[in-house]
Amino acid sequence: MSTESFVTTGPNVPPDPDNELDPADELHPAKEEARSNVHDASSEPSSLLGPSSLLGPSSLLGDVVNVLRGFCMGAADTVPGVSGGTVALVLGHYQRLISAISEIDSEFIRKVTRFEFREAAYHIDFRFLVALGIGIATGVLTLAGLMHWLLDHKQPETFAVFFGLIVGSVWIVKGYVRVWHAKEVFACLMGVTVAMAISFLPSAGGDMSLPYLFLSASIAICAMILPGISGAFVLLLLGVYHPITGLIKDAVHGQFTFDALLQIAVFGSGCAFGLLAFSRLLRWLLEHHRGSTMASLIGLMIGSVGRLWPLQAATPETAHLEMKFRTMKFVSPSQWTGSIAMLVGLAVFAAAAVIVIENVANRTTELKA
Repeated sequence: MSTESFVTTGPNVPPDPDNELDPADELHPAKEEARSNVHDASSEPSSLLGPSSLLGPSSLLGDVVNVLRGFCMGAADTVPGVSGGTVALVLGHYQRLISAISEIDSEFIRKVTRFEFREAAYHIDFRFLVALGIGIATGVLTLAGLMHWLLDHKQPETFAVFFGLIVGSVWIVKGYVRVWHAKEVFACLMGVTVAMAISFLPSAGGDMSLPYLFLSASIAICAMILPGISGAFVLLLLGVYHPITGLIKDAVHGQFTFDALLQIAVFGSGCAFGLLAFSRLLRWLLEHHRGSTMASLIGLMIGSVGRLWPLQAATPETAHLEMKFRTMKFVSPSQWTGSIAMLVGLAVFAAAAVIVIENVANRTTELKA
């Protein structure tokens, strides 16, 4: 997969000694030359993908593409078990996203306070973030209610689809580690272990106090940008997934109170805090220990699929309750009363769809090159 560079000018970053990749897959933290061009309109490149695409009518197509990317991320993040970070990796904008977020720093604030808005926009790849944010918000708002209903009424089928999506994504993302040395294998196994341990933790009781909501959001947003750990799944473990999606669903339909709006605002603030803090750490890891970091993320993806195993059913004591109050147990294929063939078909179709889309995207990129 071809991953976008973060700038359209400037030198390539040297290959990561931890695990070498093609220059197109490297992070590009050096932006000085691109930033210097903001004072000279004639020197601005016309690429749709780099920060310099903030200006010019030709960037409209890039905006549309990034809104669609964001919509896919938002849709994924409404589903426990599916990571928006995985979607970003598959669609090719993951590292640009991490770089852009990590640039929201003291330098950005300094430019804003000096009313240097144009330079500040270049500093954080503003147009890209806005388009992606619009798409994410649209995906969450339009699909939160649907996911809420599917998980309550069609859980096995829903889990089968997303089980397949995760398996297909693992097949794709493994290509980000070119050579598997002992440290990559160890990092992957550690990721599997951590994800399995998290996956089988019992869900919390669903405390909706403002401090707990802020903390939950800060943790879950970190999971959202990690391929393999679903932010929605972390919210489910913390017991606030259904309450939050319920609040969003009610707000979309115009049914909200001041307390509900306050809870949503606090949740959003927690997301912003966690995102800004964690993106810097993740960017550093990708720049200095890329191979091991990607291997551990693959392990997280592998270890998380157990939670999405379709053959699960609520215990008799909790079957009549809403999903957030149900206790789930695994069911053997011989005791499953539904159609196993349908579940297998949904999983295989979902995995194949991810792989096919990736292959088409690669071919399109090669033709454009």
